[in-house]
Amino acid sequence: MNLPKTPFYYYDITLLERTLQTIRDVTQEDSQFCVHYAVKANNNPLILQTVAKKGFGADCVSGGEIKQAVAAGIPADKIVFAGVGKTDDEIDFALQQGIGCFNVESMPELRVINEQALALGKIANIAFRVNPNIDAHTHQKITTGLNENKFGITIPQLIRSIKEAEKLEGVKFCGLHFHIGSQITDVETFKPLCECVNELQTLMEENNIWAPSINVGGGLGIDYKHPKQHPLPDFEAYFKIFRENLFIRPGQTLHFELGRSIVAQCGTLVSKVLYVKEGVEKKFIILDAGFTDMARVAMYDAYHDIENLTPETQTQQYYDVVGPICESSDVFAQHRLLHVTKRGDIFALRSAGAYGEVMSSKYNSRELAKPYSTQDFDLDAILKEQ
Repeated sequence: MNLPKTPFYYYDITLLERTLQTIRDVTQEDSQFCVHYAVKANNNPLILQTVAKKGFGADCVSGGEIKQAVAAGIPADKIVFAGVGKTDDEIDFALQQGIGCFNVESMPELRVINEQALALGKIANIAFRVNPNIDAHTHQKITTGLNENKFGITIPQLIRSIKEAEKLEGVKFCGLHFHIGSQITDVETFKPLCECVNELQTLMEENNIWAPSINVGGGLGIDYKHPKQHPLPDFEAYFKIFRENLFIRPGQTLHFELGRSIVAQCGTLVSKVLYVKEGVEKKFIILDAGFTDMARVAMYDAYHDIENLTPETQTQQYYDVVGPICESSDVFAQHRLLHVTKRGDIFALRSAGAYGEVMSSKYNSRELAKPYSTQDFDLDAILKEQ
């Protein structure tokens, strides 16, 4: 078998299944824990089907993601719908599907959901997304829990908002939702969130308010620099933080929305070297993959491990690794030590399973990179044959 046309995405489904099973194993004694997969990380149908088979729910941020989750076999009552700008059509579709909960981010949104639920003869379960003003100590573009961010309602607004929701006939208050940011590698960062939830639970009880569910979002990070050594995050430490620091009342459920930590390490962007260019001060490796195929580096200054899969020598040199897009930001790495490279070599950009394929575009009229998996072929075996 020949290598498929590059660039393409390649998913290790065995690793994905192992990751999902590890989450199951470390939470098996926690009957109140409910884990949802954050679909925005990767909506590839095979990924979603694998998630569904393991019995996980879904965290969706658009009507399209709800459709994909349902089509993959995830039960509607295990779906939560988040996002600051839900459209009328998306709300109607979610109501008709009978999703588990809307994570409401503003009072205007609450009133619209109420009106549309009444029009359809439905009652919508809603949770208020609370902005706890907690610094996740991550990249500013993926921090979501500060007062300066667009997400959620503020703590001083909470009791008044719940009281208003309880007066409406088309919605039913069912809990609180939080999400402080993404790519959080120090799990101690979640302790202030636990403390905030505990304080708000006490405040609600003082106001005779009961919340059947608490949703602490996701945000657990991965090791982008050493993906082979750490293919799985420390899920045990992550869940232990909440187990030991967040006081869940009897009868409550605690929900998690993990995305990156589930799928990032199972995905690789495979690309071919078009040219090796000698610059005045640098050597450039020009790949046939660009930021249209994986935008994270250009958007977030993100780091991805890059590997030459077909080197002819173990000698190494420093290169800038770039793509073919007509933008100066189309750069995957600068001054990266790699095996000496030639035209036609095959490169792997690791940890590309999250926010890779799903953020692809056709800018410059480029074709989208096709996805494959270990169920289609063995990449290592093909490379050995060539």
